[in-house]
Amino acid sequence: MFNSFGAIYRFTTFGESHGAGIGVVIDGVPAGVEFDEEFLIEELKRRRPGRNRFATPRKESDTPEILSGIFEGKTTGTPIGIWIPNRNQRSRDYSNIKDIFRPAHGDLTYFRKYGVRDYRGGGRSSARETAGRVTAGAVAKMVLREFGIKIRSGVIEIGGVRGKKVDFDHARQSPIFALDPDLEPQWIEIIDRAREEHDSVGGVVKVVIENLPVGLGEPIYYKLDGVLAGAMVGINGVKGVYIGNPDAHRLKGSQNNDQITPTGFETNNSGGVLAGISTGEKVEIEVYFKPTPSIFRPQKSIDTAGNPVMVELKGRHDPIIAVRGSVVAEAMGAVVALDMLLLNATRRLDSLKKIYQ
Repeated sequence: MFNSFGAIYRFTTFGESHGAGIGVVIDGVPAGVEFDEEFLIEELKRRRPGRNRFATPRKESDTPEILSGIFEGKTTGTPIGIWIPNRNQRSRDYSNIKDIFRPAHGDLTYFRKYGVRDYRGGGRSSARETAGRVTAGAVAKMVLREFGIKIRSGVIEIGGVRGKKVDFDHARQSPIFALDPDLEPQWIEIIDRAREEHDSVGGVVKVVIENLPVGLGEPIYYKLDGVLAGAMVGINGVKGVYIGNPDAHRLKGSQNNDQITPTGFETNNSGGVLAGISTGEKVEIEVYFKPTPSIFRPQKSIDTAGNPVMVELKGRHDPIIAVRGSVVAEAMGAVVALDMLLLNATRRLDSLKKIYQ
């Protein structure tokens, strides 16, 4: 099983939803970076369960324990180990599905692949694992802010209702990370209605990376947009990614092409990436989340013996994945941005000479 992501800036997560906790080992961080533990705690708070009624009621403090790689407040250049204990597991909620596959989850595919599965909240396939990704993203941001690179995110669509405004400052304070303040009440109503009906809704997250320098990304097999897309689709519940103008496939070339002037691009339909390489414009990503598959309605399924059954779930689940998923998508954007920055540092001889002269 592959549990690592990244080339130079690389992290590995371990742990399960109902195990002792979630751990992450982060490698490739340059020595001498100021380690902002308070910032890490705040980032984890944004993702943590039990924040409000728009997230699972499971209460976890998500307090990180720094195990290695930090000395006197700075990174040492060695692997950074961080542990996040699980404090509020209720494994008994899953006893009724011990031998039943939940529709739209990874239960069936995990069992068919490995011959065994952790039925308690999905084990390794649980979104609980993303606490490790947010941790890696927070550490990446500590490095990126040294270069003035900023990553922001928010929710731009819920239940098929798309916003027109993009206000990242508002999203930061919004209980559902809403980018459009005008549509926030309607979006909240959509989520509340779905929860009352024991159902769930999907949504779209917008991630923007600002001040990324020109030239990041490889032109063939490690394209910036290709790696970003893979990073986003690797998040639980993501079914699609669009980089640049999401209506580009509806346009003609004359409409979609970003014409170039001596002062820069006139538009940014490419989303800040051309031929897999950053253009210096904002990198704009949209991430499409399916509705939460854990719903409290009777559904058809089968058991491990292949017999037809009706499954009724218990437990604590998010009525929408996209809300907390926006924090994870933002973190993965930061991870990719830093990885690409480090990769690019030695792509030219003149740059390499500057390091050693």
